[in-house]
Amino acid sequence: MDVRVGDILEMKKPHPCGSKQFEVLRVGMDFKIRCKGCGHEVMAARAKIEKNIRKIIRETEE
Repeated sequence: MDVRVGDILEMKKPHPCGSKQFEVLRVGMDFKIRCKGCGHEVMAARAKIEKNIRKIIRETEE
């Protein structure tokens, strides 16, 4: 899956604050993502994040 730093991920399940959108801060074996609702930062395994992605939103398309 092609996920880059700066992408906005729309997840299947919402964060406890109610937002389903997360900004990608770091990509590798783990993803570091920030909730767009409350600003909470989470680091989780790549496989766990990738299986819960519904849509990838890019600000700039190349």
